[in-house]
Amino acid sequence: MINTTIAKLALQALLGRRRFYLLLAFPVLLIGLVGLVTALTDGEAAWEIVPGLGYTLVLPLVAILAASSVLGPEVDDGSIVYLLSKPVSRYGIAISKWLVALAATLVAGSLPIFVAALITGDTTRAVALFVGAVVAGTTYSALFLAISAVTRHAVIASLMFVLIWESLLGNLFTGVAWLSISQWGVRIAHALSDELPDPANLPWAIGASLVVTVVGVWFAGDRLRSFSLRGED
Repeated sequence: MINTTIAKLALQALLGRRRFYLLLAFPVLLIGLVGLVTALTDGEAAWEIVPGLGYTLVLPLVAILAASSVLGPEVDDGSIVYLLSKPVSRYGIAISKWLVALAATLVAGSLPIFVAALITGDTTRAVALFVGAVVAGTTYSALFLAISAVTRHAVIASLMFVLIWESLLGNLFTGVAWLSISQWGVRIAHALSDELPDPANLPWAIGASLVVTVVGVWFAGDRLRSFSLRGED
């Protein structure tokens, strides 16, 4: 199902766009801010920044930029139709592009969260946050890939989801945590370090993350099939 040619083209599209530099800016800012606060105060004060800023803003924003870069431009300019004219599995295209977006999300999103947490001086919590960030990043990348396959305004739609649902409502209402990707990641991290918040049930967090990931990638592939069947741009 994985097409290496499609994956290479997706990687080139990601690295060759200005969004790539913006993608790198978010983790640099997170690590720099945590390092500055640690130097001026203490590790515990800086620690609060890592899950609060890293999970709800940096990680999803990186995932948005990665997912929209590997698929969005082709949907915007209509060139996706030319790709779909080739005898290539639509699900193979979706999986290949998702893997590129996932790799970028983990490197520029999950890994910096781990580095920022290490700066605070707590290795155990850093490892726990990294594991949760990997799960959340995987889920985010699949969801945003699906959104990129649906609309030409994928970045705007994804930003609305992150800023309103994940950041605002997810922090204000405890019930939203059950439907929040970032909170699922935090809950999984809590399983490795009980010093972290416990916003949702662990089996639910794991199961929901898995379902959203699988359905997101499948939906992107199914949407690509619809493009080819109806000749949409």
